[in-house]
Amino acid sequence: MNPNEEKTRYSDDELAEFKLLIENKLIKAKEQLNFYLTQLGEMGESDDAKIKGLDNGIGTAELERVNNLAGRQKKHIHHLENALLRIQNKVYGVCRVTGKLISKGRLKAVPHATLSIHAKQAR
Repeated sequence: MNPNEEKTRYSDDELAEFKLLIENKLIKAKEQLNFYLTQLGEMGESDDAKIKGLDNGIGTAELERVNNLAGRQKKHIHHLENALLRIQNKVYGVCRVTGKLISKGRLKAVPHATLSIHAKQAR
């Protein structure tokens, strides 16, 4: 490739590297989601929860907090799975606004990113 030419996509080797990173993050994210779901199940099934019901604002707030965390984790998993699809389609790492490659540093920090730093800041 001509050194003056700008890359339009990451190489297959680079994509494989990102795929491994995302798969590892996906495993951890799913483990965290399972933890939240277990917590929710335990909170709903405990004798204390059945006795106190909605009278206990602290228990209700904690249930809502864990439920929100589980929802955020599901969304994060969805974003990571979409990133794997972009890798499979060889469009991973391309900014959806500028069409240019997102920096490797940004993708390593936020592997599901679809915007370059420049595009993100312009929003």
